[in-house]
Amino acid sequence: MAIERPSLRVGLCRLLLLFLGIGLVPSAHAGVSIEHWRTSQGAKVLFVENHALPMLDVAVWFDAGSRRDDKRLSGRAGLVAGLMQKGAGGLSEDEIARRLADVGAQLATAFDRDRAGFSLRTLTSPREKEEALRLLALILGQPDFPPEVVEREKQRALASLKEAETRPDYLAEKAFYKAIYGEHPYALPPAGEVESLARVTREDLIAFYRAHYGAPGALVVMIGDVTRARAEAIAEGLTRGLPEGPAPAPLTVPIPEPTGSLVRLAHPATQAHILLGAPGMSRRDGDYFPLLVGNYVLGGGGFDSRILKEIRQKRGLAYSAYSYFLPLAQPGPFEIGVQTRKEDAPQVLAVLRGTLEDFLRQGPTAQELAQARNNLVLGFPLRIDSNRKILDFLGVIGFYDLPLTWLDDYPAAVAKVSAGEIRDAFRRRVVPEKLVTVVVGGPEP
Repeated sequence: MAIERPSLRVGLCRLLLLFLGIGLVPSAHAGVSIEHWRTSQGAKVLFVENHALPMLDVAVWFDAGSRRDDKRLSGRAGLVAGLMQKGAGGLSEDEIARRLADVGAQLATAFDRDRAGFSLRTLTSPREKEEALRLLALILGQPDFPPEVVEREKQRALASLKEAETRPDYLAEKAFYKAIYGEHPYALPPAGEVESLARVTREDLIAFYRAHYGAPGALVVMIGDVTRARAEAIAEGLTRGLPEGPAPAPLTVPIPEPTGSLVRLAHPATQAHILLGAPGMSRRDGDYFPLLVGNYVLGGGGFDSRILKEIRQKRGLAYSAYSYFLPLAQPGPFEIGVQTRKEDAPQVLAVLRGTLEDFLRQGPTAQELAQARNNLVLGFPLRIDSNRKILDFLGVIGFYDLPLTWLDDYPAAVAKVSAGEIRDAFRRRVVPEKLVTVVVGGPEP
């Protein structure tokens, strides 16, 4: 017997109504019922059935981000992801693009340090849906890596890297990750290095594809106007032609301890680019919610945050200043960033460090904590108000093995975070004297 599920719209309305008086700890249902299974090839599948629109959103993710690169061939993983839809199953990139356009489908590629993925949006009318899914299956299972296209895209990537190496923001971020992660793969720039990318061959790309795009390591996520039975058939079709072999072995390279190093890079830009940080938290971190709420107060809440108030509103030293945690499979970075006039860089650094140290000592005030919790909870329905947004969350939940109830649990988890939990989590994770500091374009010391 089929299980009746509340619609996404009804669930979101209930959520919003319950949270309008956030003085109480909420216990609400986000209205997203996630089904899960594995295909016969071993791929994991997460599925949300939603018949509100005649659309299907599907994404397939792989453990094939830049952390799977090595220093000698850095940039190879990103090049593979970018090339897969530029010729597959004997179809040229132009033919693939034309056929997708003919059925009104949209295809996108995503790539970061942990993951590589492909997302498709299509109508669920039979002709359009079947053709769009057939093209996606070709891209996933039969990429051709045409030699002339490989060479063209490689040269484009090299030109882009050479241009990026002239920009202070790129140089700052690159130096920041290198200073934090050392020899860990997270230190590798996702786009690679000029020297390493130049030596990547077509054979290297094919070898990487075969090692990292197999079904046992794949994640298929879907939401839209199809039944569970049809979703099962779609997942089977998308993963049937993937390379054979086991899932990539888990990475066991330890994250290095923070060092407190200072990196200064000269640059002719009129502004100094300043970054401070250290390894922060992983996706499954037990401190996730205290760090999330606390960072909203510190530097993640825009005009509500202490850092922006101290830097911009009180002193006019910069237009923008921020902090964030980027959770990854292993601890991603905690980063504080600002751009300012070169002559103001020493003052800005002093203010940033002083603001952080005050926050670590005192934690958020009662008013700041209430505002952070209210804004995060009340804004959450807008983060799941479309199929595409939910699809993105499904990709995160599935790839990082988060609880299937994560969307339901989020509001209550945020609402119950206390000031004491925030102070404790930040003091253990953020040690001022161990933060890496990167200054690009600042005054000579």
